[in-house]
Amino acid sequence: MPDTGPGAAYVLAFDFGLRRIGVAVGQTLTSTATALETVNHGKTPDWTAIDRLDREWKPALFVVGLPLGAEGEETDMSKQARAFGAALENRYSTPVEYVDERLTSRSAEARFVEQRAAGTLRRKDSERIDAIAAQLICENWLQARGP
Repeated sequence: MPDTGPGAAYVLAFDFGLRRIGVAVGQTLTSTATALETVNHGKTPDWTAIDRLDREWKPALFVVGLPLGAEGEETDMSKQARAFGAALENRYSTPVEYVDERLTSRSAEARFVEQRAAGTLRRKDSERIDAIAAQLICENWLQARGP
């Protein structure tokens, strides 16, 4: 983990899913995001892995993708994503913001295909799609907040 320097902070972004949770890190000074990993989510999220990421990056904020319906309405999945965000905030005393994640899964799949074509990822790396989706969520949040 590089030093953030003055005025900079890290954010951890999450693409919440019922089986897997993609995780990415963003840097507010450079407005860049990087896919990190995919965390298992069975009956509960893999809090051990999330604890490790929290200790490693010391984020100032968590960003959780919100899977809204086609018209921007709340869905059962978005309610579960909000519950996950509330659990993050309670567990780490770190604020949480939500980002509309409609279409990020398709964009993540397209980015994965591009990286496979470039030779940087292989088919067996397909679980990285969730982390790439988290990266897109983080990029959208960074762009929305402006310079």
